[in-house]
Amino acid sequence: MTVDAENAPPAGKPEPSKEETWERLLAEVASLPSLPGVYRYFDARGDVLYVGKARDLKKRVSSYFHKNHGGSRIGHMVSRIVRMETTVVRSEAEALLLENNLIKTLNPRFNILFRDDKSYPYLKIASHAFPRMSYYRGAVDRRHRYYGPFPNAWAVKETIQLLQKVFLIRTCDDTVYNNRSRPCLLYQIKRCSGPCVGLVSADDYRASIGQAERFLLGEAEGVMADLQVRMMDHAEKLEYEQAAEIRNQISSLAKVLHQQAVETVSDKDVDVLAVRVQGGRACVNLAMVRGGRHLGDRAHFPVHVQDHASLAELESGEQPLDAQAWQQATEVAVLEAFLSQHYLGGAVPSLLILSHAVDPELIEALGEQGGRKVTVVHQPREQRRIWLEMATKGAELSLARLLSEEGSQQARTRALVEALNLELDLDAREAGLEGSGVEAERGDVGGAGDAGGVAAAQEAPARAHDPLAGLRIECFDISHTAGEATQASCVVYEGHKMQSSQYRRYNITGITPGDDYAAMKQALERRYSATVAQDAGNDSGSGTRGASKSARVPDIVLIDGGKGQVAMAREVFQQLGLPLSIIVGVEKGEGRKVGLEELVFADGRPKLQLAPTSAALMLVAQIRDEAHRFAITGMRAKRASVRTGGSSLEDIPGVGPKKRARLLQRFGGVRGVGAASVDELASVDGISHELAEEIYRALH
Repeated sequence: MTVDAENAPPAGKPEPSKEETWERLLAEVASLPSLPGVYRYFDARGDVLYVGKARDLKKRVSSYFHKNHGGSRIGHMVSRIVRMETTVVRSEAEALLLENNLIKTLNPRFNILFRDDKSYPYLKIASHAFPRMSYYRGAVDRRHRYYGPFPNAWAVKETIQLLQKVFLIRTCDDTVYNNRSRPCLLYQIKRCSGPCVGLVSADDYRASIGQAERFLLGEAEGVMADLQVRMMDHAEKLEYEQAAEIRNQISSLAKVLHQQAVETVSDKDVDVLAVRVQGGRACVNLAMVRGGRHLGDRAHFPVHVQDHASLAELESGEQPLDAQAWQQATEVAVLEAFLSQHYLGGAVPSLLILSHAVDPELIEALGEQGGRKVTVVHQPREQRRIWLEMATKGAELSLARLLSEEGSQQARTRALVEALNLELDLDAREAGLEGSGVEAERGDVGGAGDAGGVAAAQEAPARAHDPLAGLRIECFDISHTAGEATQASCVVYEGHKMQSSQYRRYNITGITPGDDYAAMKQALERRYSATVAQDAGNDSGSGTRGASKSARVPDIVLIDGGKGQVAMAREVFQQLGLPLSIIVGVEKGEGRKVGLEELVFADGRPKLQLAPTSAALMLVAQIRDEAHRFAITGMRAKRASVRTGGSSLEDIPGVGPKKRARLLQRFGGVRGVGAASVDELASVDGISHELAEEIYRALH
């Protein structure tokens, strides 16, 4: 978000001083009404710092500007505020809804943010004379029936296998179903009733669908009773084969219900949420009960927890909290943030079991937007208590695993810095990183994700406490097939993790096919010539405001190759005036065996061979392998496009490089994509039903 032109200072007029800005903000605070509403803080770049809600706008906002926060996180945020906006609403429930919408839209720097890059899967029963049962992820279509959501794909597929075994429902696609002349293997192994060749009547199949849906809705005991009645009816008519089939169904269903140790009859649809905070990170574990069956859980890890925790303490209006009370307040803030971001605007079950008590206004808002009464229990008993204990244990284990993995990555980063004897100005880095903007440059081919710099900003760690988190490594690799569809990849490692939103691919043209040296040279020139030009513009004062994050020269440039590729890199860096000491080539060892790689330097240092068990070598291998993976997937998609006329996919709005690659890999080329049905297209990860229909129309 940028500052409005009407609020910007006139051309030639100097920027207002901090004192003038502060006086203006205090005057605005003094004029605020004592009404419920939402407030937003902006920095000098126009980026959103924080979005908050208040029952009393004047009282809440005043707490930020009329207290001395010192060098705390709150003080750091307040010192960056140059503009604020407020919106008055009728009630705190409306404030909750507006706050949630703004957080999702603006991605503020100091709010707790939950990023879920995958939607929850559903079990879909399509509208059809003989309905098909299938796994589904994406936007729902009212013509069909959906059951869920499920916490993961495994839970959906397990349920499908169960319904196949008990109710013999088909799972084949309509294109297969319409062209069968004899029953398939699923019929032979008693997993389908064979509707494709008329081996079951429409009425009987419809009855099986009805029983399956009742089972999904939690009426398993009722289904069992109905099956027993049908079995006895067949037996009385001396139809022993049909009675035996139903007996087998009852046996299978009874076995499943017996194995489901956390099955219950009274609670049908329940979400169980437990939160834990430790080491500056938080985990919200969501366990789902659908139709009375516990389907598993999924852990969610928010960012900006430390920032928001301090703000929550301020907004509470209480004295500084002790460690235990601070942790409790932080866990409540995280849980409330999850409830609002996860449920507002979506489906919410009628019962929520929570590890902490939350604001009743939030639950009221959830019920109003869902059109149903939402009951909350945070001190459950009996079976509900068992569910909450399971969810809490899952949160603790997931958080411990995350902290362990992050600690391991930090150790790898530190080991590489020590192995290469890097001289980093950590004090300057620590002072400068906090105020730097995080945006992604636009490459000529595009990055690996659509989130861009926003996602990178959300994933940024608390760098003021870990200066090595600012270490930036970029790695290049070249991929082609006998010179065809040559592409270079650039992947980024920063903050102790791979930053996929900053990955870039470069189409290599104008070289001799198969010349990896020339391809590497072209990729490096295109990557860093813009960086040098932007740095020069910023030094002269003519650069644009808010230079992109990736414009910074990295601390290490890894080249997947030996002396030849490093020589090309040295030539490019000498022309651009960049330091040669940051170039590191990764040369294959003897016999190209993993663990025997040698590091080659462009500044004349001798080769360095690290121990196969070295944490530094593990990090180098991790980054290099990711560059290779990213390069080869892009090359294959480009090759498929060239061979099959992939431009038809490129012309479809909403189908970017990542989605196009998934489609081509799934269906083997554009011809396969064109032959796929809408449902088949929608089954590809990232392709919604609406987009699948658009693709289908464009190719037919």
